[in-house]
Amino acid sequence: MWEKFYSKNGLAAKNIAKELIKVEVGEKIPRISDYCSKLSIGRGTVQSAFNLLDDMKAIKLEARGHLGTYLISKDNHLLLEIAGIAPLIGSMPLPYSRKYEGLATGIVEQFESAGKTVHLIYMRGGMNRIEAVRTKRSDFAIVSKLTADYMIAEYPNLKIFKKFGTGSYVAVHKVFLAQSSGTVKRVGVDLESLDQKQLTFAEFENKDVEYIHVNYMQLFDMLHSKQIDAAVWNADDKRMTETFTAVEFSLPKAKKISQDTTEAVIVIDGDREQELADKWDSVEIESILSIQQSVEKGEKIPRY
Repeated sequence: MWEKFYSKNGLAAKNIAKELIKVEVGEKIPRISDYCSKLSIGRGTVQSAFNLLDDMKAIKLEARGHLGTYLISKDNHLLLEIAGIAPLIGSMPLPYSRKYEGLATGIVEQFESAGKTVHLIYMRGGMNRIEAVRTKRSDFAIVSKLTADYMIAEYPNLKIFKKFGTGSYVAVHKVFLAQSSGTVKRVGVDLESLDQKQLTFAEFENKDVEYIHVNYMQLFDMLHSKQIDAAVWNADDKRMTETFTAVEFSLPKAKKISQDTTEAVIVIDGDREQELADKWDSVEIESILSIQQSVEKGEKIPRY
């Protein structure tokens, strides 16, 4: 059956599939003559294309005489495949907190509601995620505004595509201490996480400390075993807040930087803005944030 899409009728079906993705079930579809004019093909070709889509179970139509023809049902995933529209691939932080789980759940469910598909991959380090966009391994990256601004300054072709607002990435960063009292000499820092690195260096600037390079997913274990005395991390990680003493930043520079680490933004290749805007059409940021909040409150089970 799929071989038929390499024929003249099949190519017409691909183009008509693109048009039908935008039509809601229950709506009247354009007339055959409209497709003829728009796609520069004959009536017989249009009719054969519709028959092929019907044979594939991609759509079901109902003719209602002088009222026209209506779309009774459709399989959006199949229509996207027929149209040759690949699902979006986005990269996100590792989902170790309810906030990240909520953001991922919101994105997946909103794409589903719009009849579209998105695949999320999870990578440590905002710079790594943006590099995946630059090398075309993903279509978009979710990072903090701080990381986005830093990378855009270095690579001007990058662009902030969507903003989720303050508190959408992390609630707040704090300094976690292995012991509530005692001198801080060894500080854990993840050089692949721009946010964590910048905040750590800003807070401990000009202090007599040794920086211990560590994967941020190991910060808990390193603090627990007292291999490090302190580490900057976000307060959304319940293991950290329930186990260690957390203190606010003491230096103005660290406090200022922390403000730009709380907002989640989507970074894309600016040359692809229109293409990605079409794929994000009907996906509502407000609804994503509402789902994120429900997951954080425990009202909704994460699904991503």
